[in-house]
Amino acid sequence: MSDVSADGGPDIPRSVLTELTRQLPEVAERCVAAIIDEVPSYARALRGEMADTIERSVQVALGGFLRMAAGSARGARSTPMRPALDGAYALGRGEARSGRSMNSLLAAYRVGARVAWREMAATTVDAGVDARNLGRFAELVFAYIDGLSAASVSGHADELAASGRVQERRRERLAAALIAGQGEEELLILARRAKWSPPVHLTAVLLPEPEAGAVLTRLGSRCLRAADEQGESGEPEIATLLVPDADGPGRVHLLRTLRSQGAYVGPARPWVRVSESHGRARRAHDLALAGGRSSPVDTELHLPELVLRADGTAYADLRERALEPLADLTPATIARLSETLGSWLLHQGRRDAVAADLHVHAQTVRYRMGQIRELFGDRLDDPDRVLELVLALGCENASPA
Repeated sequence: MSDVSADGGPDIPRSVLTELTRQLPEVAERCVAAIIDEVPSYARALRGEMADTIERSVQVALGGFLRMAAGSARGARSTPMRPALDGAYALGRGEARSGRSMNSLLAAYRVGARVAWREMAATTVDAGVDARNLGRFAELVFAYIDGLSAASVSGHADELAASGRVQERRRERLAAALIAGQGEEELLILARRAKWSPPVHLTAVLLPEPEAGAVLTRLGSRCLRAADEQGESGEPEIATLLVPDADGPGRVHLLRTLRSQGAYVGPARPWVRVSESHGRARRAHDLALAGGRSSPVDTELHLPELVLRADGTAYADLRERALEPLADLTPATIARLSETLGSWLLHQGRRDAVAADLHVHAQTVRYRMGQIRELFGDRLDDPDRVLELVLALGCENASPA
C-alpha cells in the first residue's frame, strides 16, 4: 500500500472508513454534547428536538467528509461536497434569522472538529494507520471544517443582506405612504411590517442625494428615507428624509446637523400628517428659496414667501398691477424706488427707520418718497391698494438674510 493517495490525500483502508461510518451516530452525539457544554450560546438552544436535528446535521457533515476521504483514497480529483456545503450555508442563514452572530457557530465548528478528530484518530490509530497518513487525514479534516465554516459565513452574510434589503424596501414603502398621505390604519400596518415605532411628530427634509447617507447616519436608525427623486437636468437626485420628533429643541439639533447641507426643512407635523411637511419642503425647494446658500432652509422662516409665491402667476399679476406706476421708469430707478417703498410700508412710514434699513440719509428717504407720492397719488391712502403693495414688495424686504 502506498503512503499517500494519487492526489496527495491520505491512504485510508476501506475497512477503516467503513468503521468510521458505523461510528457516525456516536461521534455526532459526542460532538453535540461538547458544543452544548463549551459554547454558552447553545446551552439551551440545542436541547430536545433541536439537539436531534443538530445531531443529524453533524452526521450529514461527517458523512460528507468520509465520502470525500474515500474519494481521496481512490485518487478521485473531485468528490461531491455540495450537500454538506449547502447544509452549512443554510445553518449560517438560520443563525442570522435567529439574531445571532457567527461567533457561536464558528466556535461550535471548532469544538465539533476537535471532538470528531479525537474520535476518528483513535479508530485510525487502532487500525495501524501510519503517522504520515494520519497527518494527511488531519489536514483533510480541518480543511473540510474550514470549507463548512466559510459556507456558513457566506449564508449568514447573505441572510443579513437579504433581510436588510427587505427591511429597507419596507421602510421605503412606509415613507412613500406617509408622503402620499395615506390613512392611519394603512400606515400602522406598514409601520408594523417595517418594524418601525411611530413617533409623535415627523419632519420632512429634502436634500441632495450625495449628502443623504452621512446625514442619515447622524440622525439615527428611526429616520426614514424615501426613494430618491430625480432632480432637474444636470442636478443630483433629491433625497427625502422623514425625521422623528424634530420639533422644539429637536429642530435646533436637526438644523445643526444639516448646517452645511443644501437642505429644505419642512415643519414638524403629527406623524400621520407628515405629507404636509413634505409638501412645504418641496415647494420651498421648487421655489429655490436657498438662493444659492449651502445652509439649510428652515421653511418656518419663509412663510410669507411660500404664501405669496404659492401661485406664481397670480403673484406676478399682483406685482404688475400694484407697481404699474413705476412701469415707465428705468430698471435702476424702479429697483431704487421699489426698495424704498417696500421699506416705508413695512416700517409704517417712520423715516429714520427706513433710512437705517436702507443705509441712506433720512433726507434721501424724504426725496424718494416725494417721487413715489407723485407716481402713486392717492393709492397710498387706499387700504386695498396699500395691501397689494405690501404683498408685492413686503416679502422681498422681509426675507431672512
